Formats: sequence, structure tokens, C-alpha cells
Amino acid sequence: MENGDVIELLDTLYSMISEAWGVPLGNDKCIIEREKALDIINEIKAAMPSALAEAKRLVAARDEFIGNAKKEAEALRKSSEEKARSMIEEQEIIRVARARSAEMISSAEAKSAELRRVAGDYVDDVMRQAEESLRNSLETIQSAHTAVRTANGGRTASVSSRRDREPEEKDFISFQ
Repeated sequence: MENGDVIELLDTLYSMISEAWGVPLGNDKCIIEREKALDIINEIKAAMPSALAEAKRLVAARDEFIGNAKKEAEALRKSSEEKARSMIEEQEIIRVARARSAEMISSAEAKSAELRRVAGDYVDDVMRQAEESLRNSLETIQSAHTAVRTANGGRTASVSSRRDREPEEKDFISFQ
């Protein structure tokens, strides 16, 4: 018998009692068919263990369902926490990498500026030495020129190359 049958039997017993004839001078008492009432009670007693077993099975199934739901919820919570932890670690790695990158760029820019400064100083020094060397060479040439002039008696000789002078008539060959 199913759980619904027990309720149905209880409803039948209730109807039988509520519709029974009252006993004279006893409003709270009634007359019912004893055999019929006992049969219904026996059916209820027979159905009760299966109904109780069904109720216990349903409660156990409910408890198992709740237990599984709790386990799934706990697993989901742990997974979410792990994912969040991983994302936080990933963000921390990115933050550290960005900071390190900025530090490396700053260091490279500082080294580059220092190299430009040192290179500029070197070029300036080389140019100064070249100027000094040219100035010394010019002074030597001027001294030598002055010495040549003095040796010539103060006259300056004008030497011109063939390229620099005007062509003369004898420089041309005519074919007639």
C-alpha cells in the first residue's frame, strides 16, 4: 500500500466516526461497526511500515541530495577561491613585471643619456685637440713662410702654375 492509501484509510475511518449515530444521553459517544473499524485500523497498521519506510527513503534521498549539493557548493567555492587566488597572483606577476620593465627602461634611458654625454665630451675633446694641432701646424707654416721671406730679403716670390696664368699665344698650336 502506498502513502496515499494510508491517508485514504484514515479519511474513511474519520468519515465513519463523524457520520456514526450518537448514543442516547452521550453526545461524545457513537456507534460504529466494530469489524469494519478494526479492518481499517489493521490496513493502516499494515500500510504504516511501508509508508514509514517510504518516508525514511524520501528523507534519506533528500539528505543525500542536500549532502551532494553541499559538496558541489564547497567544490565550487574552493574552485572559485583557487581561481581568484590564481588571478590575484597573475595580477601580482603582471604588476611586478611592469614595475621591473619601467625600472629597466629608466635605467636604459639614464645609461643612454650618460653615453650621449660621454660621447659629446669625447667628440668635443677630439675637436679641441684637432683645432690645437691645426693651430700649431698653421703657426709652424707661418713661421716657415716668414723664414722664407726673410731669406729672400723681404721679397715675396710669386709663382704661378700653368693652370693659373692666362694662356699665351705660343701655348696654342695651329694647324693650317
